[in-house]
Amino acid sequence: MEFRDIADIEKATKRGSRETQRLGIGLIFVVAVMLYTSLTTGASGQHGVLLVIAAMIGGYMAMNIGANDVANNVGPAVGSRAISMTGAIIIAAVFEMAGALIAGGDVVATVQKGIINPAAIADADRFVWLMIAALLAGALWLNLATALGAPVSTTHSIIGAVLGAGIAAGGLDSANWGTLGGIVASWIISPVLGGVVAAGFLYWIKRTITYREDMVAAARRMVPLLIALMAWAFTTYLMLKGLSKVLKVGTGTAFAIGAAVGALTHWLVAHSIKRKFHTLANTKQSINSLFTVPLICAAALLSFAHGANDVANAVGPLAAIADVVNSGRVSAKAGIPFWVMLVGAAGIAVGLMLYGPKLIRTVGSEITELDQMRAFCIAMSAALTVIVASQFGLPVSSTHIAVGGVFGVGFLREFIKTSYSQMIEEIKHHHIGADKEVVENFLERFKAATLADKRIMLERLKAHAETAELTKRERKQIRKVYRHELVKRSALVKIAAAWVITVPVSALLAALLYYMIFGIVHA
Repeated sequence: MEFRDIADIEKATKRGSRETQRLGIGLIFVVAVMLYTSLTTGASGQHGVLLVIAAMIGGYMAMNIGANDVANNVGPAVGSRAISMTGAIIIAAVFEMAGALIAGGDVVATVQKGIINPAAIADADRFVWLMIAALLAGALWLNLATALGAPVSTTHSIIGAVLGAGIAAGGLDSANWGTLGGIVASWIISPVLGGVVAAGFLYWIKRTITYREDMVAAARRMVPLLIALMAWAFTTYLMLKGLSKVLKVGTGTAFAIGAAVGALTHWLVAHSIKRKFHTLANTKQSINSLFTVPLICAAALLSFAHGANDVANAVGPLAAIADVVNSGRVSAKAGIPFWVMLVGAAGIAVGLMLYGPKLIRTVGSEITELDQMRAFCIAMSAALTVIVASQFGLPVSSTHIAVGGVFGVGFLREFIKTSYSQMIEEIKHHHIGADKEVVENFLERFKAATLADKRIMLERLKAHAETAELTKRERKQIRKVYRHELVKRSALVKIAAAWVITVPVSALLAALLYYMIFGIVHA
């Protein structure tokens, strides 16, 4: 056996050892949830046992949320190198827990989003089995999606699971198919809106900053405005979505508070850039550095808002089971006990630290290449799209918005590269009769020109004001250079497929689990 083979075996052993350690820590957390629930709730008898089992499954579900769903909040910041993987995990874990415990909801719909009529499952025992099946099915699907490297919506996973188990328990008539239609619509609405908004911001930054001859001067004017807009968007987002439990305000008030914070941010950023104005180089890398701190803040705020909103949805079935155990009846709304929210918050932190890096890398670097400006556009899209959609009553998924934003900036870059290559081809095609040096000189001037000057230069070319010769072989080589894909198509197909099958797969799995539980109980 060669030394190289021994080294490969050692590497494989280390990877296996790390996986075993992660699995062991996960099992320890689930056991801790079991002990915590047994000592905290004081529930006894059959329902007490079911509550402890449900809490263990809820902890497992929360870990899967941390491993999968949180990546959308910090992935772009990590991919753009605005923050390290370790820093992102620490920030996300802290702010996810803070959002869940400080601003998490007081109540949750026991049958997520009204997709199942509670009257159809009036029997308390059946309802508990339904929720256990839904919780386990949603967790298993999230676990599989994480293993496949596909970021999916936690809310859609649990909605599909409740739908499947609800139909298994109460029949087809128990489902609210109209509500489900809105959820299906969000599969298209969320990524398209997220992609369009993110691409729009990136194009705005390119037109107003990076396409200018003096990028530093342009950044001095535009960056304070962009970051102030981000401050307004995130403040409004938190007022409407993240802090509704702590501070209830109307839409107008939220917008006004956001505007005040945005104005203050503009003043602070403008003075900060003014101080470092003479030290900034006229390069994209230098301009990118101005977006680093806002990206870190965005990752923290998105994590806080996610903890305040999605965690409650994810542990909703566990809260519903606890409500049935305590009241002995099925209700449309259930209070969320502190211990349930704590299980969800702690589980998310544990899952993020153990398995989060895989999906963070997928979102941050395996779909398209990100820098700070592109990641900033994705963060803006995540906040603005949710605000706009909520005002119009459009069903959207924060996961789909964020990932759609990543694809949006990637496809815009492809479009710009393709357009630029066509301009280059046109330039060389119209340069007939000139030496190669003339062509290269013109291309240098074209590259350095503003957008307005580029249009003028191209118009002159079409009038044959500039001529030079380009061989057929050279034109073919140029086309090959610019044919590189900037968005990974395999990632697009995998993620889109996972989104489409999330609801039906989790529904089918939940139905099967419900029948299995029902069969065991009545055996």
